[in-house]
Amino acid sequence: MERPRPLLATDDPELLDDLLRLAAAASVEVDVAASAGAALRDWARAPLVVVGGDLLAAVAELEPPPHPHALAAVGPPAPDGPAPEPDALRAGVRALLRLPGDEARLTDLLADAGRERPGPCPVVAAVGGRGGAGASVLAAALAMAGVRAGLRTALVDADPLGPGLDLVCGADGLGGTRWGDLLAREGRMSWPALSGVLPRVRGCPVVTWDSGPAEEVPAPALRAVLGAAALGGDLVVVDAPRAPGPGAVEALRRCTSVLVVVPADFCSVMAAHRLVPRLRAHSSALRLVTRGAGPGLSGETVATTLGLESAGNVPEDPRLKRALDRGELPGADRASPLARAADRLLESVRTPGPAPAVEPS
Repeated sequence: MERPRPLLATDDPELLDDLLRLAAAASVEVDVAASAGAALRDWARAPLVVVGGDLLAAVAELEPPPHPHALAAVGPPAPDGPAPEPDALRAGVRALLRLPGDEARLTDLLADAGRERPGPCPVVAAVGGRGGAGASVLAAALAMAGVRAGLRTALVDADPLGPGLDLVCGADGLGGTRWGDLLAREGRMSWPALSGVLPRVRGCPVVTWDSGPAEEVPAPALRAVLGAAALGGDLVVVDAPRAPGPGAVEALRRCTSVLVVVPADFCSVMAAHRLVPRLRAHSSALRLVTRGAGPGLSGETVATTLGLESAGNVPEDPRLKRALDRGELPGADRASPLARAADRLLESVRTPGPAPAVEPS
């Protein structure tokens, strides 16, 4: 998988020239976003984010997910201009650098980011390339892989049209706080407080629905829950919706990896071929997980057709459907093909431990 690069977010040509000059001095390649929305597309994956003063207010309005290495680069104070500090605080940046005075410091930070990928807790989404592709089952299995690995794992059901992750996990009878109690939430939340009242499966807190019809999670509520979980744990797994909407966009923007689950058959690949461009508009972290690939249709062929990097294949297991019908937890049996595939996928999506955080100036 291509190594993530530092992200420069600015639409100011002069500032961009200065930032690219500093990146060249640091011998590091960077990605550039010319709008706040484009910045959030790569925000979670970037080892370092530098927001220009021209986009700081727009980024703050979108309430980006917590990032330990996000900073702002602004020019000298203007006598009659607005102070950047309030927007920097709302955007969650860790340092406000004034150029040209802080150029040396910014060059050092860019160089450090090019050598090592610090990062927040991985947030991994599973999304079906078509309806019924098995994304919910894979999400549950990935969460169980996280539990087996000793990670503080959270499982978040963001798909209102899915079966419900508690049902998939055979835990629909458990009590606890559900999305119905959280849809009006926004802003910062305490993950220890929230996780303490959620239903749990094998020790993993699950954010899911009450039985019956469900409405799409509003973007502010999803932002609050995912932000809290990412700060409070070691791994967040999201069952992401296929249907377009603010909640789907919010989920995609906040994930460090998005696994597109595609059964290895012609109709499924064609359905995914329609979906992938929409997903790619909101995330640069797409990878393919095939289901049941083999001599008839290989994972490599599916990956080439969809233009995605292959993260792996989940072999068909005739016992899985029977286990789900009995309410058994997907991926709980570490010897099953699904659990083994989930363990391999977990290793591929985990990020290195975070480097020391940028201290506020």
